[in-house]
Amino acid sequence: MNGTFWALVPPIVAIALALITKEVYSSLFVGILVGGLFVSGFSFVGTLNAIFTDGMIAQISDSYNVGILVFLVFLGIMVALMNKAGGSAAFGEWASTHIKTRVGAQLATILLGCLIFIDDYFNCLTVGSVMRPVTDRHQVSRAKLAYLIDATAAPVCIIAPISSWAAAVSAFSPEGTNGLVLFIRAIPYNYYALLTIIMMVSITIMKIDYGPMATHERNAANGDIFTVPAPVASTEAVKGKGKVLDLVLPIASLIVCCVVGMIYSGGFFEGESFINAFANSDASVGLVLGSFVAMAITIVGYILRGVLKFKECMDCLTEGFKAMVPAIMILVLAWTLKGVTLGLGADTYVAGVVSGSAQSLQNFLPAIVFLIAVGLSFATGTSWGTFGILIPICLNAFPLESGNPLAVICVSACMAGAVCGDHCSPISDTTIMSSAGAQCDHIAHVSTQMPYALTAAAISFVTYMIAGFIQNAAVSLIIGVVLTFLVMIMLHYLFYGNKAKQAEEPASVASEK
Repeated sequence: MNGTFWALVPPIVAIALALITKEVYSSLFVGILVGGLFVSGFSFVGTLNAIFTDGMIAQISDSYNVGILVFLVFLGIMVALMNKAGGSAAFGEWASTHIKTRVGAQLATILLGCLIFIDDYFNCLTVGSVMRPVTDRHQVSRAKLAYLIDATAAPVCIIAPISSWAAAVSAFSPEGTNGLVLFIRAIPYNYYALLTIIMMVSITIMKIDYGPMATHERNAANGDIFTVPAPVASTEAVKGKGKVLDLVLPIASLIVCCVVGMIYSGGFFEGESFINAFANSDASVGLVLGSFVAMAITIVGYILRGVLKFKECMDCLTEGFKAMVPAIMILVLAWTLKGVTLGLGADTYVAGVVSGSAQSLQNFLPAIVFLIAVGLSFATGTSWGTFGILIPICLNAFPLESGNPLAVICVSACMAGAVCGDHCSPISDTTIMSSAGAQCDHIAHVSTQMPYALTAAAISFVTYMIAGFIQNAAVSLIIGVVLTFLVMIMLHYLFYGNKAKQAEEPASVASEK
């Protein structure tokens, strides 16, 4: 089973069960169990070791993963502090005087998501905590908020040269290759990321909702922003003597401190340039250091200004931790499944598929790489792992020194496909973080987002087919943008053509089940 298609069966089982049962914890564990049985050759003791010793414990003890969990806790604590101080409620009231419509609330969310391009984890939780009171007030469903957060997380980070994602791509580039230069050259060909942003703005302005999202939005318009109960622990914003400043200053300190933490981890204060420090940064370490300092600044600032008492601040420590427990549980299970899947040789199997088609299907290879990256990222829940597997293979097939433009196009197709699979996958870190940031039911987020992501993926696939033959970034991108607008116009026509019929239908939770 090692290094064959069977290596992809455990995540496929987990994802299928999650979408069918709408229960993520047991679905992930069943997928892990199947993987453990495959690894051990169906031995009872071997299965237990594969699941817990080599799987779960190994993942939890990984320093990078531990850092992400600690960062999550610190972010949860900061959200609890801002809510208890009344900063979130004050910002919601302020925004209500400046943001008058549902479209305005969604566009503001998109804008903030695009501005926070440093890291996708940081983006998900920060945008969620800031914009949730605003979108709630304008009756935007939590599922729609989660989609807007997710679509401005990885897709924005993958086209931002100063981000943890640029650092990851640089790290996975072969020795002797300037990874940051390669990343920048690949941006114009990153069709999924670029077209997702265009599509998201178009959907918002043209008020297009289709698939399960339409049900959620109709229910939100009637006052039910959840549609299904959200399992994420909620730290509701409270009204008090808090001001907008009590939300703005913590968020500003968080952004500044996390940037400083990331360049510190990359050696900026030891003489490295800002760009090199960011390229060599350890996002896990930088985000933990930055979020801890920001949390300390927030606590001290609240106490000195008399916004919260010391005991109230300390109470927020446990409240913030509890709010992040569901996300932490899903992450640990997802990481375990990812470890089992890669342990079965999923990367070896995919590498063989790509290498086998590299020379015989050159002009079609960007589209093929895109599809393979989507499948691998969707099945394993890891974008960065997909980069590590496919980027070296693409550059081995088409060395940069050869001057063949397919080298950059294929690398970009790998990056775009990895983001697309990450965007769709229920076991992806970013998808989980987006659910947590929006305080939305995780499976509701996955099921409502997938039709939108698949629409952008289909347009991107066609664009990569064209790019493989034209090999011109500008022309291919223009064609992709035109295709996106044509699809949006068609969906707009279909949506409004059926609007009267939809209005007559009762919005029912039963229709989702």
